[in-house]
Amino acid sequence: MSHKGIQQSKLLSLVLRHKPEAIGLKLDPNGWAEVDELLQKLADYKSPMTIENLKSLVANSDKKQFVFSSDESKIRANQGHSIKVDLGLKAKVPPDVLYHGTALRNLESIKAQGLLKGNRHHVHLSADRDTARVVGQRYGKPIVLKVKAAEMHKAGFEFYCSENGVWLCDAVPTQYIVEA
Repeated sequence: MSHKGIQQSKLLSLVLRHKPEAIGLKLDPNGWAEVDELLQKLADYKSPMTIENLKSLVANSDKKQFVFSSDESKIRANQGHSIKVDLGLKAKVPPDVLYHGTALRNLESIKAQGLLKGNRHHVHLSADRDTARVVGQRYGKPIVLKVKAAEMHKAGFEFYCSENGVWLCDAVPTQYIVEA
């Protein structure tokens, strides 16, 4: 992705996941923004984008962060919101093991408290170790943790899977975490 594309993707993440008000945008209760309104607000914000640019960002995002409605009139982030939205996710049975990538500097805190969602709606987990490692590299020297998802599920914890394959849960207590 080009430098401009990366900047546009980061701006989309900001407005669709955290601060729609930064450009005067309003999301519906399910996190959807009208595409026409989004493009107009981006232009007003001095960050114009064409519908073709937007479609390209959605299609070519390696993390598949955004999704269009079936008629492409609306767009939203798949997960990672720090604002209140209802993504309408249904609980699913997770695989036996999921993975969480983080920076090594966070390990002691995780050993003491488990994985916490912080200011987001959920803890994010990956179905494979490589994806988790890539996520962890964004925050420093990476470490991959294995989450005993099947055991958690049997104990009553709920899991969700977003449209882009990211597994989500409210928290992961320490007894379900091991270093991968």
